[in-house]
Amino acid sequence: MSNLQDKILSILKDGAFHSGESLGEQLGVSRTAVWKQLQKVEEMGLQIESVKGTGYRVANGFELLCKETIVAHLSSANAQLPRQIEIFQTLDSTNKYVGERADYSTSVVFAERQTSGRGRRGKTWVSPFAANIYMSILWDFEQGAQALEGLSLGVGVAVRRALVELGLDNVSLKWPNDIYVAGKKLGGILLEMLGDPAGQCSVIIGVGINVSMPETTAADIDQPWTDLRAESKEPISRNKLAAVLVDKIFTLLADFETVGFAQYRDEWQAADAFKGQQGTISTPRDSISGTVVGVDNSGAVQLRLSSGEVQSFIGGELSLRRTQ
Repeated sequence: MSNLQDKILSILKDGAFHSGESLGEQLGVSRTAVWKQLQKVEEMGLQIESVKGTGYRVANGFELLCKETIVAHLSSANAQLPRQIEIFQTLDSTNKYVGERADYSTSVVFAERQTSGRGRRGKTWVSPFAANIYMSILWDFEQGAQALEGLSLGVGVAVRRALVELGLDNVSLKWPNDIYVAGKKLGGILLEMLGDPAGQCSVIIGVGINVSMPETTAADIDQPWTDLRAESKEPISRNKLAAVLVDKIFTLLADFETVGFAQYRDEWQAADAFKGQQGTISTPRDSISGTVVGVDNSGAVQLRLSSGEVQSFIGGELSLRRTQ
């Protein structure tokens, strides 16, 4: 992103009107150049409101991620993180970026916007500019894939802890990687492994949280969703949220390889959004239905079948039918 774009974003983030003349003076460019920059801002997904004789604004403003602000909110336990945090205006995918540069451990990457954000099973993750949190963490593990059983659920516990600390009520978890509030999806987690499944490997932990989703992009989401703007009693700073997420996730990662998901199972089950609901696990081969009863120590979801048998499933897609 050009220096001019950085400057105009910094000016417009306050949500106030700025005249074309004022913008030109602050940027040191002509009115024509200002207009071109405003067009580029709109192409990024921000809606520019124009009022003749008054100027231009982004209604309600927006908060840009700032490394110094995030660092200021980190706990002392993570004081060494600042040198490993990167923030980008635009990436195709934070997970992809980290995967292509996996040459050092415990890196943290944020993007203001993703052009090809990814969810599970190849789904698109809607990622408008300066609206939500899109982050990826790279972490090294010594014991291979077996030590990672239930990690996505463990990360879900950490994300929930962060949201609860920031005052959010009724945060629940849906197997294996979704964050819910009041029956609507607030966020998700995507894990990708690099290296040797039987030995030393790295895991990319992608986290997306809806903070202030523009209505103009909501039509692209194919399921009930919500954001922090709708669910929180008080506005939540994206920078503070970013810092608390990093704190909670790093705390979990520090001992996960030693204690495993079993350490977090009870906490996950207490927040299970769909325990007791009728659900179906769908795999490429078949579909099995039953009552969702929880998860086991490995993070596999458990269904009670019509026979009364409780069966665990480590993969597949869980769909649910709410009981009335």
